[in-house]
Amino acid sequence: MTNTARAARTSEIDVLVSEVGPRDGLQSVDRTMPTAVKGRWISALADAGLREIEVGSFVSPKLLPQMADAADVVAGAMTIPNLKVLALVPNVIGAKNAVAAGARSLTMPVSASRAHSQSNIGMTPEQAVQQVAAIVDLRAGTPDLRLEVGISTAFGCTMEGPIDEDWVIELALAAAEKGADSVGLSDTTGHANPTQVRRLFTRLRSELGERSGGAHLHNTRGQGLANVVAALDVGVTTFDSSQAGLGGCPYAPGASGNIVTEDLVYLLESMGLRTGVDLEALIEARSIITEGLPGEDLYGQVAEAGLPKGFRYARHR
Repeated sequence: MTNTARAARTSEIDVLVSEVGPRDGLQSVDRTMPTAVKGRWISALADAGLREIEVGSFVSPKLLPQMADAADVVAGAMTIPNLKVLALVPNVIGAKNAVAAGARSLTMPVSASRAHSQSNIGMTPEQAVQQVAAIVDLRAGTPDLRLEVGISTAFGCTMEGPIDEDWVIELALAAAEKGADSVGLSDTTGHANPTQVRRLFTRLRSELGERSGGAHLHNTRGQGLANVVAALDVGVTTFDSSQAGLGGCPYAPGASGNIVTEDLVYLLESMGLRTGVDLEALIEARSIITEGLPGEDLYGQVAEAGLPKGFRYARHR
């Protein structure tokens, strides 16, 4: 770990960048990154100052063989100091497996699109909300368990098109009522625009207050960072992103293009918002992806152009 990264780790932050590459990124790649390489990648991301990483998904290996080693990956990540380890679960079975592996922070998608919900987790949105309740019940034996719900396809769906915003908020409220600790909104298919982002997150924050969660935004149509700024404008302070822009959603046709973590961190730091992330160390971590997935396309403007002369981190301003 560099001295800069160590300093970043202990500093206060203004915005939390939640890295989803080891889960969302890798599940959309046809090949499987070796478990040992995943571990080194996650460690490098943590060393760069990322405080929260979604490291795997507890789904059937028949559906996503890329995630077959999720238990081992979680166990390894849990040994990294000061790192919040997230595991995605589609249902209570996945949640039980994640808890058995040592995970205590779970994320669950509840899709506002009926077609996407069936394709993604094989159930209706209403059934997914009932699964939220079943997962919350696991706290009886694991009191430190935390569940974050993301309303998928909240801004539109490649299969259904526009999604009713009242229905999105209704689902978010239902998940919160069942006991979710926070509920965020996901632009799973890259439909969102800044006006829509401001409007929906304003409503979410008005309804849920401190339990309103973060933003999972895609750059499928080049709107990703513009949507980040829009969400910042209405008080959102947690954003998902994927190193090198890996990932999307394998169950939503055309849903490519996660926000690039390097570009997001640069945007936030250049705006004077502290992330606690060392960009130089973060860019260096891209080499581990290349090692584990030779020839895979990597994206990102900052990694290609480099940091500008005179760049200063927000904490040094």
